[in-house]
Amino acid sequence: MAYSAPSTLQGALSALAAGPVAVIAGGTDFYPGLRDAPAPTDLLDITGIAELRGIARTPTGWRIGACTRWSEIVRADLPPAFDGLKAAGREVGSVQIQNAATVAGNLCNASPAADGVPPLLTLEAEVELASDRGKRRLPLGEFISGVRQVALRPGELVAALHLPDPPAGARAGFAKLGSRRYMVISIAMVAVLVRLDGAGAIAEARIAVGACSPVARRLPALEVMLAGCPAARLAGFDIAPAHLEPLAPIDDLRGTAAYRLDAVAELCRRALAEAVGVAERGDG
Repeated sequence: MAYSAPSTLQGALSALAAGPVAVIAGGTDFYPGLRDAPAPTDLLDITGIAELRGIARTPTGWRIGACTRWSEIVRADLPPAFDGLKAAGREVGSVQIQNAATVAGNLCNASPAADGVPPLLTLEAEVELASDRGKRRLPLGEFISGVRQVALRPGELVAALHLPDPPAGARAGFAKLGSRRYMVISIAMVAVLVRLDGAGAIAEARIAVGACSPVARRLPALEVMLAGCPAARLAGFDIAPAHLEPLAPIDDLRGTAAYRLDAVAELCRRALAEAVGVAERGDG
C-alpha cells in the first residue's frame, strides 16, 4: 500500500488518474470502516490542498471547499439562511470529529442519515467535480443517487460546493431526532429555509428530510402549502400524508416507518418554529 499527500489539486488529479486509490479527507468514516484490516488500495490524502479548503464569498453566492471541516462551518460568519447548516454541523459526531470530518466526506459517504445533506438541499447546493478532463457541476440532489452511491466518474473528486445567494431575509432551522441527545445516527431529521413577507406570513419555504428515504428529499407539496401561512400558526400547521409522499422510511432498530413519518411531521413544525422565531426576534 502506498500513501501520497499532494499539495496541489493537479497533483491529486494526476494521482487519481493513475489509480486505483482511495481518497482520504478527514478519514472519520474510512479508517473506522477498515476495523483491523489493512487498506485495500493505495491512499490519496487531499487534506493538504489549499484550493480544497475554506469558505469564500463569490459574485453569486458562496463556495465551500471540499476539505472544509465542519467546525469551520460552525464558526464561520455566514448569513442567517445558513443557520440550519451550522446546526447540522454541530450534530456531526463529537467536537473532535467535527475538527476532522469534511463537508465532501459527509456527501461522498452517501449515508441516508448524513446530517449535512438536508440543509444543503434547502440551500440548493451544487457539487463541483474535478478531474484531468476538467470540471463540472451537479445539483446535490443529482450527485447523491442512492445509499452509498454518488455520481463520481472515474478519476473525479469533489472539489467544492457552490451555494447561490439565499433569498433576502431568509432564515433557517434544523431539527434532529435520535435515540439520545448527542453522537447518534438520526431516526429522522428536517432542515428548513423560510422567507417571510411584510405581513409575517411565509413567502417561500424549502424543506428537506433526511434518514427517511434512501437519499434526503425535499417536500415540494408541503413547501407549496406553506406559502401564505402566518408565522404565528406554524406550531399547529396540519401536515398531511400527501405532504410526505417523497419519503420512503424503513423499519429498523431505531424506529418503524410509521414512527418516522410521525416524527417528521413534528420535526417540520419544530424546525419551522425555530427559523421563524429567529426571524421574529430580528437576530443576526
